[in-house]
Amino acid sequence: MRILIDIGHPGHVYLFRNFASLMQKEGHDFLFTCREKEFEIYLIKQFGFNYKSIGKKFKSSLGKILGLVIFNTKLFNISLKFKPDLFISHGSIYAAHVSFLLRKPHVCLEDTGNMEQVRLYLPFSKYIITSTAFQKDLGKKQIRHNSFHELAYLHPKYFTPDPNIYKELGLSSKEKFCLVRFIGWNASHDIDVKGLNDENKIEIVNRLSKYCKVFVSSEGEVPKEISKYLLKTKPERIHHVLSYASLLIGESGTMTSECAILGTPAIQISGLPKGSIGVLAEQEEYGLVTIYEYFSKEVLDKAVEFIVDEKKMKIINNRNRMISEKTDLTLFLINFVNSIKLNVDG
Repeated sequence: MRILIDIGHPGHVYLFRNFASLMQKEGHDFLFTCREKEFEIYLIKQFGFNYKSIGKKFKSSLGKILGLVIFNTKLFNISLKFKPDLFISHGSIYAAHVSFLLRKPHVCLEDTGNMEQVRLYLPFSKYIITSTAFQKDLGKKQIRHNSFHELAYLHPKYFTPDPNIYKELGLSSKEKFCLVRFIGWNASHDIDVKGLNDENKIEIVNRLSKYCKVFVSSEGEVPKEISKYLLKTKPERIHHVLSYASLLIGESGTMTSECAILGTPAIQISGLPKGSIGVLAEQEEYGLVTIYEYFSKEVLDKAVEFIVDEKKMKIINNRNRMISEKTDLTLFLINFVNSIKLNVDG
């Protein structure tokens, strides 16, 4: 089978990495496609997959409309040459449209529930795969699994933390550290959502630096007052950083969920109504993450509590219980794709 995977975010490379690697061993051919915006291409190269870029990301609303035409055209031409039997993505509008034009099935994984995006790909997709924690009903095409996307690459079966990360961070193995994560709020599902301002960012870093070593990861520029805290490890090392951290605090829903899988305490300042993201809400019920809608003194007090009171072992116990109750998403996806292989082959 020839499978084209369209990537829209660095996290999607991780999501499909093990699936593609294992399927390649079974003799399937893969091509990854992506836009040039963060470090997707870097990760695809690191993991040894074939890829094609379909251009640079457009940031403005008008640019995104123009990009829909340009990216669809480029992906269509690439697909004509690659001749995929199946398209797979995490909510890619382009993969949905091109697969429909070529009369090939599109399998779409979804976990954010951005309906502006869903409405553009749903009519053109064959299957929409979501977690049982996903709160929206997407109709007859929806297929649910009892898992989280982050389990596809951070399940203990696939990921082993590397203690050498301490050396890369310039720390001893006994030193506590935390990661503060800021996001850009430029995605289509972030419209009308406000993130932390510069004053908030400075306050978080200054407060936590009194209790442990602080590293900052950010999608955009940070205030110059905290630029010295920027994390300098390679992108593919981020999960090792998260695994050994005493705490993650910030805006990223993906990293928050990743910490839930790794057993690292995580606090998200979401900018969204509490409980609106079903996956994070379920992880909070497991006692793995703590979600706040807005930044406040309470958020910082909770962060300090996690660092000082050494609550990581309790989180790890909760994490082990959660993993024992969840499905291996990579194997689920392999079995699902193999189950539709005969339909693809005709």
